[in-house]
Amino acid sequence: MKNIPKTHLILLALVLLTIAWSVIGVVDTYLTWILEAAPALVGLVALVLTYNKFRMPTYLYVVMAIHMGVLLVGAHYSYAKVPLGFWMEDWFGFTRNNYDKIGHFMQGVTPALLSIEVLHRMTPLKTKGWTAFLSICVAEAVSALYEIIEWLAALCSSDGTEAFLGTQGYIWDTQSDMFMCLVGAIIATVVRLKFCKTSGSSQWEN
Repeated sequence: MKNIPKTHLILLALVLLTIAWSVIGVVDTYLTWILEAAPALVGLVALVLTYNKFRMPTYLYVVMAIHMGVLLVGAHYSYAKVPLGFWMEDWFGFTRNNYDKIGHFMQGVTPALLSIEVLHRMTPLKTKGWTAFLSICVAEAVSALYEIIEWLAALCSSDGTEAFLGTQGYIWDTQSDMFMCLVGAIIATVVRLKFCKTSGSSQWEN
């Protein structure tokens, strides 16, 4: 890897330190930790392997680092036991630990922003409307795939999957997870396309 900005190295170091903290003394089981931390770990490896060929803007690496942090904190405690979620219960009068909704919100933000970048660089698509629509669809597809993986994990083994599912007795958990993803994707897409300039010489059309 050549010409790596210091900001990118700092973000990588922070993520690696968070992984080390997350895996030490997990609150639930290590199976639960693996299931919940896997998206962050796989994503980190993918970013490192593609860094030279498909380098992202710094803002997107910041967003992805935050997303990984959210996942790794959730993996350390298991989502239903994250202290921030209990504080949110007190602050907002929730009846459950809603920390997982932060994760699903970011599950909309990150894929949507990543999709915009990929569409702009690798396709002839330049209209903002179609870019927004497809990016939001990708984010929702990622959310749906994640929910399917949770379901399959529960079918394959009951050990550790109850904490992984994190429903906490809420029958609409899957639907509300996907809704939070949708909200995150819409907000990220609108902000990115409305207020941020496009990298490179060309701009999107309305």
